Amino acid sequence: MDVSSSVAFYQKLGLKLIVNALPDYARLECPDGEATFSIHRESSPTKGQGAIIYFESENLDAEVKRLMDAGVTFDSGPRDEPWLWREARLKDPDQNRIVLFYAGQNRKFPPWRVGE
Repeated sequence: MDVSSSVAFYQKLGLKLIVNALPDYARLECPDGEATFSIHRESSPTKGQGAIIYFESENLDAEVKRLMDAGVTFDSGPRDEPWLWREARLKDPDQNRIVLFYAGQNRKFPPWRVGE
């Protein structure tokens, strides 16, 4: 995966680069609303792993507990990560990787945000 090429593609679609940690990661801000879009290259991808899907929840720990109580199995978390997000990881029935996270202000305004 070439994150740089993906960034260029999504910028053409109107997204704005807000975190540049190439060659492995980038975060873009969607043109309308509060949504962001992250691209992350795995350091040692397993064949067929595909994309990682991220969903943010302001009440991450409570949401993870609710899902666990409903029988959902998690691979990890919730835990604080060095990139200032709190994350829990799981897989859907087709083994697609999902990250439930809470980033708060750090999602759009991390200390390393690209300048205006």
